[in-house]
Amino acid sequence: MPIQEIIARVNDRLTPTDRRIAQVVLEDPTLLAFGTVSDLADRVGTSRPSIVRFATRLGFEGYTDLQRLIREGLSNQLNSPSHRIRHRDNSLGPIRARVLESIEQVYQTLEPQRLSQLAKPIVKADHIWILTGETSKAGAAVLQSGLSMLRGNVRLVGEHSTGSELSSASIRDVAVVFDFARYRRNSVTAARTLAGMGVKIVAITDGPLSPLASLTKNWCELRIPAVGPFDSSVPSVMAAELIVAQVAHELGDKAREHIDQLEALWRATGTFLEYTPRTRSLDLQ
Repeated sequence: MPIQEIIARVNDRLTPTDRRIAQVVLEDPTLLAFGTVSDLADRVGTSRPSIVRFATRLGFEGYTDLQRLIREGLSNQLNSPSHRIRHRDNSLGPIRARVLESIEQVYQTLEPQRLSQLAKPIVKADHIWILTGETSKAGAAVLQSGLSMLRGNVRLVGEHSTGSELSSASIRDVAVVFDFARYRRNSVTAARTLAGMGVKIVAITDGPLSPLASLTKNWCELRIPAVGPFDSSVPSVMAAELIVAQVAHELGDKAREHIDQLEALWRATGTFLEYTPRTRSLDLQ
């Protein structure tokens, strides 16, 4: 519930001091979100106990709970396309800089030891279940496509069929979960359920405060820049490609045999169009 509605519900019970605090919070919510009790008290011109009493009068157990609500609200607002399209510099120069910075961060994060740590459970698993939110779907699709060419039993789980598809998951499996703020309820809930079942989790997410990071030691942090009003797919796609390359390396001969079988099947079924582009000189004759 937005802070405006919470304050409105208890409006008739607010003291004059509470009203001064509420006015500051509504005018500058970042002060409450990222400041201390003392910071807010100094801004309002009141005491720290008054700030705590204000939080409890709104129905929170203390200042920290109120602060968490404000932080979550600001995070959702700042990450929303409607906010970005109005308040972010979406010209080509800044976008290019943000994307290039995120690419460099992928390589720094997925150094060889970390990459091997993420790949090992994928190599050993009986089945691989890939879960994703909407804005991270590109990376998940690349991972599913690449892994399917190296080994069997790789599934990209659809949001509307999560329950039926995951009902056969076991402790011998691994779930690779892609999701970034704003986190999708389905992917996070499914990952938590699978972790509770003993399924190993590999999380591709955006930091230690992500709800996915608490589920596993096998996670990596990607910096997701905005491209216009939307999140860039480049970091998650790059991470997926690096993981696929590492899995191919660790599978060794098994991966090569699987690819050979796949190539033979493609040839037998005529999967690819046999076409040779004509040169310009021939076109002119």
